[in-house]
Amino acid sequence: MNFFEVIKELLMQSGFASLSWREGVMLAVSFVLFILAIAKKFEPLLLVPIAFGMMLANLPNTGLMADPAGLMDASSAVAGAHWYDDGVLRLLYAGVKSSIFPCLIFLGVGAMTDFGPLLANPSSLLLGAAAQLGIYVAFIISIATGLFSPQEAASIAIIGGADGPTAIYTTSKLAPHLLGSIAVAAYSYMALIPLIQPPIMRALTTKKQREVKMEQLRNVSKTEKIIFPIIVTVFCALLLPSVAPLIGMLMLGNLFRESGVTDRLSDTAQNALCNIVTIMLGVTVGATANGENFIQIKTLAIVGIGLLAFSFSTAGGVLFGKLMYYITKGKVNPLIGSAGVSAVPMAARVSQNEGAKANPTNFLLMHAMGPNVAGVIGSAVAAGFLMLMFGGK
Repeated sequence: MNFFEVIKELLMQSGFASLSWREGVMLAVSFVLFILAIAKKFEPLLLVPIAFGMMLANLPNTGLMADPAGLMDASSAVAGAHWYDDGVLRLLYAGVKSSIFPCLIFLGVGAMTDFGPLLANPSSLLLGAAAQLGIYVAFIISIATGLFSPQEAASIAIIGGADGPTAIYTTSKLAPHLLGSIAVAAYSYMALIPLIQPPIMRALTTKKQREVKMEQLRNVSKTEKIIFPIIVTVFCALLLPSVAPLIGMLMLGNLFRESGVTDRLSDTAQNALCNIVTIMLGVTVGATANGENFIQIKTLAIVGIGLLAFSFSTAGGVLFGKLMYYITKGKVNPLIGSAGVSAVPMAARVSQNEGAKANPTNFLLMHAMGPNVAGVIGSAVAAGFLMLMFGGK
């Protein structure tokens, strides 16, 4: 075999010869996500691992998501294969499939979250609930298209809560075959909050309403902050048992933060553990977005419906904020309602920025954090309701 034949044989066995147009498109999508994450700094901690996982999964012949043991899909099983024969990303994906990763992310989120603004202003719960409007609108639209089953529609709908871990958790229970599309859509729209929300907020409010300065929140006692996660866990788990893993881990993390006796655990949950799980979750979720499964009419529909869901959630929060503005005779700035989506703390920062543009002396961040953290609970409860209705366990 001469030199040219060796080169030809090498190229024929390389990934270049096996690269399909679908995989090429997905590689291009991953590059766009890299640009958004690195150049535009849109949720880089999530989009960078997701984009890299997507890139890896669409490089031919790597076998990173191979499943010869049939751990995730019995139809792919090969006689005599063992679990350790599966691709490395497929093995890590078991943490998503089993809901371990989303729950651990919630543990970290809970440890980083201060529920003080919510406790200081309990009406924030109503704003958080109103901002889940997009979930139910998206469910209705998904069913109306005729493309999706109720389980698939419920999974798509959670995109409207702007809560990536909850979307992954729900989808892994109800429609795991859509996990890649839904996760990428959910995290992409979370990253694009600073672009999506402001036009909706300005369109639904007047300049006078955006200029409203709100009174300083009361101080919340340590006892209130300690009791809150315990009560919420018990109530939500009794009401919707299927949501106990998410709410339980969220509130456990918060109890680590507020108890004052578990500083080391709180620090680990906030930093080391959350960072490690974010890497594994992002890479493996991205790796599910392969060209064969991703480039379909359903995927385009999911992206479109997800945007509508997110927009309706933002609008629902702002409109309820306007209602509170009228009820309180101008004491509530409607902009804080948009923070009712559960992208913490980015949505609250958007409310702060828009308020400051209308009135440079305005400081809405702490007021917006109330509905923002309420949205985390609200989206988890909505997910629990949908799983209860459509077969999640």
